[in-house]
Amino acid sequence: MSREKRAYELVALKEIAETLNSTNDMDQMLNDVLAKLLQVTGFTTGWIFMIDNKSENLCVATHNLPQGLAANNQAVMCGEVCWCIESFKQNKLDQAVNIIECSRITYAITNKLGDNEGVTHHATVPLRAGTDQFGLLNVAEAGKDRFTEEELALLQAVAYQIGTAIKRIRLYQVQEQHAIHYAKLGDVIQRINAIQDINHLPLQAVSHIGDTFNWQHVSLFMYEQEQLSLRAHYTDNHVRKEWLSLAIDQGGMVSKAFHENRLVKQSECDSNSCSSLSSIGIPPFSSAVAIPLRIRSRPIGVLFVSSQLGKQFDDYLEDFMYSLGDHFTLSVENLRVYEQRRELARMEERNRMARDLHDSVIQKVFSLSFLAKGAETVLAGKEPVVERSLQEIRQLSQEALKEMRTLIWQLRPAGLEHGLITALKQYGKSMDLTVYEKVEGVRELPRAIEEALWRIGQEALNNVRKHADTNTVYVRLIKTESRACLEVLDRGRGFSQEKRKGKLTMGMLTMRERAETLGGELTITGGKGQPTMVTAVIPIATEMEMWEEE
Repeated sequence: MSREKRAYELVALKEIAETLNSTNDMDQMLNDVLAKLLQVTGFTTGWIFMIDNKSENLCVATHNLPQGLAANNQAVMCGEVCWCIESFKQNKLDQAVNIIECSRITYAITNKLGDNEGVTHHATVPLRAGTDQFGLLNVAEAGKDRFTEEELALLQAVAYQIGTAIKRIRLYQVQEQHAIHYAKLGDVIQRINAIQDINHLPLQAVSHIGDTFNWQHVSLFMYEQEQLSLRAHYTDNHVRKEWLSLAIDQGGMVSKAFHENRLVKQSECDSNSCSSLSSIGIPPFSSAVAIPLRIRSRPIGVLFVSSQLGKQFDDYLEDFMYSLGDHFTLSVENLRVYEQRRELARMEERNRMARDLHDSVIQKVFSLSFLAKGAETVLAGKEPVVERSLQEIRQLSQEALKEMRTLIWQLRPAGLEHGLITALKQYGKSMDLTVYEKVEGVRELPRAIEEALWRIGQEALNNVRKHADTNTVYVRLIKTESRACLEVLDRGRGFSQEKRKGKLTMGMLTMRERAETLGGELTITGGKGQPTMVTAVIPIATEMEMWEEE
């Protein structure tokens, strides 16, 4: 090779390299470099095919195509069948070669699509960077039926530069996309953290997630009663609250993510999993990701995102998906702590009101009743009209006293200071229920847990009184170092299966929400004609855990 020829090639490669590094826009880069290549080499026309999985269109760049190849909006260039593409797909094309007969050019000539302007042959060279393959660079020159070895070597060098630029731009685009994802994640976290009511969290969280990332379907599952319960579902910009149960081993990807405590992703649908959740109203999907929701490395549920389109989540990093799930569970924990503190404040306020009512109002009403009785005794038979008025005053005072004691009971049940079971037994007795109690364990319960179990037990006893058709109930309290468990059992007529399928009464929902506010769970077992058991289990934080939370 002559010195002049070598200098020419170096100048050409330098100019092409400058063009390749001038932009991070893929389409602009490919069109600019193709035009520059033809300019510095003197070739007539050229086109670039992208043949990897990330390319939606086959022919991504052309320059100065002859009329026959450009006809009908470059229809000839859009076909996928030709020798160079098939050879590339079969890994048989690893260097620049001459194409003696091009099926695209032949088709344009045969069908008289237009003047080919002397273009009858072309050279083709694969676009690669290391082991990555991207597509083909093709060039042609009017009247030229063969490219020299020097020309093919130059094209080989240019193709390597283009392949390296493609890889660089794609890496840049991936990083840019990841930055966008994390920016959106920050926005979602702020919006979720702004939710103040833990009972509204499931519904609002899936709505925020779906809207922000423009995801088609977002579903929230929580583990309870040895099942996965669908709490909220977002689909096509609409959100609905659910309470549907799914057997722990029948949730496909959701069950796998929960059992294995890891992210499960699917790019393309297979016949076994694409409709595995349709029984609870989640539409069939082609791509999906199931994100485990974890507290202290323990799974408590799954965030499931799906789409009817394939490969919708391939560009999302696993770390990003885990971060989304972990921030959601952190919001749950923060709201639970907030609810606990708010409940403690409410308890303190109720106790203060109960003390004030007992120490001032009740004493004054009692004194009024006592004075009326005394005056009534003094005036006995002397002033009938006044005596009747005093009797009415005494009667109204006693009724007010009774109502006030009932109100104090509701604010701070008498006997709770002597133990939860004692208070529940007294409450049951007030409703003519016979309560058989049993206590296991001797540790003292935190006030928030004792108060929650009291309210849950109170509602359970109310349900026995109203619906069970029995006046006998069995209450058991189990206290361990790590949890408190309250069981309320009756052998009445039971309840319908419909309530077991998620259609719970407001009282049942309230009991469940009280338990979950403290990180616990509530189960209700039974059925028509079967014993009914309400079980509330609430974890007790150790001193070390409470210190870590602070």
